[in-house]
Order: sequence, then structure tokens, then C-alpha cells
Amino acid sequence: MTVIDISASVMQFLLAFVVVAPLLGAVAALLPAPPGLKGKNPDQAVLRHGVTVTGAVLIAAIVLAVGFDHDQPATMQATTDISWIPALDVRIHLGIDGISLPLLLLTALLTFLCALYSYFKLPAGPSPKAFVALVLVLESGTLATFAVLDLLLFFLAFEMVLIPMYFLIARWGGGQRQAAAWKFILYTLLGSVVMLLGILLIGLKSGTFDMVALATDNGRGLTTSVQVIAVLAIGLGLAVKTPMWPLHSWLPDAHTAAPTVGSVLLAGVLLKMGTYGFVRILLPVAPDGMRTFAPYLAAFAVVGIVYGSLACLALARTGAKGDLKRLIAYSSVGHMGFVLLGIATMTPTGVNGALFANIAHGLITGLLFFLVGAIKDRYGTADLDTLAGATGAALYGRAPRLGALLAFAAIASLGLPGLAGFWGEMLTLFGAYSPAEGLSRPAFRTFMAIGAFGTLLTAAYMLIVVRRVCMGEHTPHSRLSPDDRAPQAADSPQAASGPEPSGPQPSGAAGARPAATTPQLADIQTYEAAAWTPLAALTVLAGLWPAVLLGLTDPAVQKLLAGGKS
Repeated sequence: MTVIDISASVMQFLLAFVVVAPLLGAVAALLPAPPGLKGKNPDQAVLRHGVTVTGAVLIAAIVLAVGFDHDQPATMQATTDISWIPALDVRIHLGIDGISLPLLLLTALLTFLCALYSYFKLPAGPSPKAFVALVLVLESGTLATFAVLDLLLFFLAFEMVLIPMYFLIARWGGGQRQAAAWKFILYTLLGSVVMLLGILLIGLKSGTFDMVALATDNGRGLTTSVQVIAVLAIGLGLAVKTPMWPLHSWLPDAHTAAPTVGSVLLAGVLLKMGTYGFVRILLPVAPDGMRTFAPYLAAFAVVGIVYGSLACLALARTGAKGDLKRLIAYSSVGHMGFVLLGIATMTPTGVNGALFANIAHGLITGLLFFLVGAIKDRYGTADLDTLAGATGAALYGRAPRLGALLAFAAIASLGLPGLAGFWGEMLTLFGAYSPAEGLSRPAFRTFMAIGAFGTLLTAAYMLIVVRRVCMGEHTPHSRLSPDDRAPQAADSPQAASGPEPSGPQPSGAAGARPAATTPQLADIQTYEAAAWTPLAALTVLAGLWPAVLLGLTDPAVQKLLAGGKS
């Protein structure tokens, strides 16, 4: 069933347009604006160009989804297959199914919302032309990763996103941005080198780099030892990007230093490339190798769940001087642990849960980073002690709509039933209860119990964040003394000379201000509402109607795990 009947040739064009248009747009962004499109100044013209290109890509992706045959989500659609390098049998092979289509839409949506947000709130840094061009290259590489069906093209697209993200962090980021950018690029490049060796091993031993043919063969053309080596090599590169504990240490630094839109794209899109690779490549191409490493993958996943939650609890406690962006970054380590646990079960239930959790994390964590960026803009800091200890009535009293939306995103992140975060975690735990044949049930049920404990820790730190940031510290009996608070407030850029006179001010011996005299902050602006509302609405929609997403992924996952047989 298709909502609108679109011819195969138009579908092919739409998918090619979605992948190539951002790259062409990036080149155009660096050229002088045509005379009639300059607007008030060249900076405004190039930012409008970014919104236009990402908007066109989003519309094309939506039309692609409308023309997608929902009765056959396990079949590759909108396919293009052109020989590119005959000597290596490398082909420009594009296509989408029920697994890749949701990720394609998520990427197009988040990039458009980031471009729209940047039009009104451009991060401080060098030329806006370079900023827009880098965001568009990043979008093209990410969309290509989810659309290509050739292993070497997948690797090229996988690597294509690293350079623009490096520069976004290094040139438009905050404190410690150079160190964070170097850590990001070194970790991911080292993982990618090992991943390339695994890809070449599969291609040479099987005689093809075509991902559809390899998935259909289901590892029958590869010996068990080759599969084990391939899973180890490719899995290492994918695990760095995911990121899996203990290969995660680049993530908190990168998120803390990145500009708001960089954090949104990093959490909402780039992390999904790693888990997508596990599902698209390793599960169908090397099932015996995956079965060998599945218990270890699950063990690392649940350690990551608990570790990420404990790190968040440590950052959230009073007096820890925890950065709110860093806390959300560590929460991503835990949430992606659930995705990896679902993949490790090698069952339709677990893998569907992993794919659902992928999309839910992109929506919810993307919204959280938008909100934290807005809070940092208003207060001049994302330090939790400053936000909680020097703000009196805090967000509920000073910016009610902003506070309410932050509370909503936090509750969605902890997995409240009825919101998107719930279904992925629940299906993942169900999958761990009954793993695939050949995997140890006692071990996976232990992993399930540890993962369930992690959901309690997630609820604990998210509720602490809501209490401290949205409600504030109303009494002078906080562990932070007034003397501790004053320098923190005075050190913030907003308190020193920022445009927001209502930012945190030293209160001398008085401590927190009474709620009645607490000055107001700017609440959600129109452009912020435009960028954030779609994410909140989709979080509710996916939570109340999970069949929309599961109806796409389940047939494709069933076929994938059955070796290409529907």
C-alpha cells in the first residue's frame, strides 16, 4: 500500500536527490549569492540558503516516505544500481527499506530544524558560509550512510561526516573545543581504519561488496573464522561511533564543547550510524561471528547503561559542578547501551526494540540538547549548581514554558509509558529475556535484570535534574553557600555583560532570591517553538502509536534475520 502512487523512476530520483542535494548545496553556499537573493546582508543570505536546501531535502524525504510501499517494507525500494569502479566491482547502489527509511526521515528533519534554529541563533565563530556548508556536507554524508547498499560506499559515507563535525566543534564550539575536536577525530578515525580492514576482508572472501547480495547469502560464503575476524574489526569501528562503553570517552567532551546544533546532530544522527551498521551489515552478513560476540556485546552494553546512569547521578548531585550538556551526553551512553543490548539478542523483538530506541533517542535527546543550549544562552552557563543554586524559582517561575518543555523531555528520556522512550527499552528487555537460539538464556536474563535496574537509575538522575533546574533551590540551606554562588554567577558571560539583564546575579549574603521578586527570563521564542515542536509532537506520536514505526521495521528485520527470506 502506498499513500500516493509514485513511479519507480521518480522514487529513484527522489532518493538520489536526498543524498546529493545537500552536497551541491554546500558548494553553492561557498559561492557569492545571486544579486536578487542577498537579503539584508550576505550572512543572512547564506543562512537562508541553508534553510532552503535542508527544507527541500526534508520535503523530498517526506514524498519518498509517502510513495514508499508500506505493504512491502522488507523489499528494497527506490533502488539505483550503477557500476562505478568495475575493477573492484564497486557500484553506486542506493535503496531504502523499512529499516533505513525512518533514519533517513529523522536525519532530514533534524538537519532542517538545526538550519532553522541557526538562522535566528547562529553560534559564535568564523564565516557563516563555512558553517552552512559544513552542516550540509554532514547531512549528505549521513543520508548517504543510510541509503547506500555497497560496503565501500558505506565506508566512504561513514567517514564523510567526520571532517565537518570536527570543524563544527573546533571552530564554533565552546571551552576546550580544540581538545574535544581532536579526541573526537582520533577515536573515530582509528576505529574506522580497523573497520575498513574488516570490510575488505568480507569483500575479498565473498567476491562482492554488494550489501543486498551479502545479506541474502547470510554468511554461507564465509567461514566462521572469517566472520569472527570481520565482526571484531567492523564492530570495533561501529562501536566507537555508537559509542559503546569503554570506547565512549570522546563523546562527553565533544558534546560539552560543541555548539547547540552540533550536539543535536551528533546525538540525534551520527550515533545512529554505528548501530545501523550493526543491523545492516553484521547481523545478516556474518551471523556466526555475531553469535560468537553477542554475549560480550550485551555485557558491554549493560555496563554502559549502568555506567552512564551513575555518571549522570554523580554530575547531578549538589556541589559536583556538573555541566548539564555533559550530563545529557553521558545519558546517551546509557540509552545507546539499550540499542546495543537489543542488537545482541539477535531476535526480531530485540532488534526492533533497538531500531525503535534509535529513533526515540534521536527525537528526545535532540530536543534535550536544543533546550540545554537555550538555557545556556539565557543564563550564560550550563553548570547545574549555578542553575539550581542562584536562580530562586528557576525555570518554572522564570520561563514557565521552557521549564515545562524541559520536564517533558526529561520524562520522555526516562521512558515514561505513552512516550517514545518507553517502547524501545521495553522491547529490548523482552528480547533479552528470550535471546536467539545458541545464546545463553541465563546470561541474557542477567543482562535484562541489569538493564532494568538501569532504567531506575535513569529515572533517578532525570528527576533530580528536573527538580534542581526547573524548581531551583528555594531555601538558604543548600549545600552551596551564598559565597559559593556569587562567583559562579559573576563568572558567567550573561551576568557580566550579556543581553539578558535577568541572568544570575550575585546575591551577596542573601542567597537565592524570593520567588516573588525573581526576574523573568525570556521564555520560548517563536523560532525556538518552530524548531522544537515537531520533536515533542513526534515523541508523543511514537509513544501513543508505535505501530507506525514497528510496522515498517518488523518485516524488514524478520527478513534480515532469516537470511534474506521473507
